[in-house]
Amino acid sequence: MVEPVAARQLKDRNLYRQRAEEARSEASEATLDNVRDRCLRAEAAWIAMADRAERAEKRRADDLEAKEAAKLSEATLAR
Repeated sequence: MVEPVAARQLKDRNLYRQRAEEARSEASEATLDNVRDRCLRAEAAWIAMADRAERAEKRRADDLEAKEAAKLSEATLAR
């Protein structure tokens, strides 16, 4: 069964945040500078993906709201 889009997006966003936390933890445990830097870059990338997912989710919600408002407006004018 395919999950609804909103549920998948929420899961993706949470997964990205979780991976960012894991990368941050690995960075704090790293003893080598290059490993720490790699982990911090990974953390930044995961955070950026989560932020993009949130913006996309908000855009979709705004678009849906605008479409529903337009339908309501059309229905009102048709009366």
